[in-house]
Amino acid sequence: MTGGFADPSIQSAWGFRAAMMAMARPGDILKVAGAQAPEPVSVAAAVLLLVLCDPETPVWLAPSHDSVALRRWIAFHTGAPVVEARGDAVFALGAWDSLLPLGGYRIGTAEYPDRSATLIVEMNALRGDGAVLTGPGIADAARLSLPDVAAFRANRALFPLGLDFFFTCGDRLAALPRSTVVAQAAEVV
Repeated sequence: MTGGFADPSIQSAWGFRAAMMAMARPGDILKVAGAQAPEPVSVAAAVLLLVLCDPETPVWLAPSHDSVALRRWIAFHTGAPVVEARGDAVFALGAWDSLLPLGGYRIGTAEYPDRSATLIVEMNALRGDGAVLTGPGIADAARLSLPDVAAFRANRALFPLGLDFFFTCGDRLAALPRSTVVAQAAEVV
């Protein structure tokens, strides 16, 4: 089966580093390469699946991305089980509208806030404009084109519980951890 890393030791290290850098610096948009999953999965989302998923991390595929070909690709390259219920997932992949509602995913518990889901949101565009981000990992403020500011504000209100997000478009990715404060550009003076 094709679409995995040609040089797994090097490319997985670079992909994992990009994922962690994106999560550590919300709003930064990074380029990745080396993976190709079945359509409509972007290169960036394929890289994230390869570096984050394993047999211990169940994946839920939103209807926008669920296919036999993708299920086989994930099984072959990562061994991650594809689950039928979003509440059983550690990772979820799909277009924003197809991933909704957010209330069905794990948000962690008071004892184990890390036992939550991370959503990989496939976007039509990923730009450094739009919503204003502040918080850990951001020196002053960052901007990121988010699909729904209200949903991310509600997620932040759950902190330390909540969901974490990666946004992907083509070969680019960005991240939004639950600790990030999100505001509309018009709200920032």
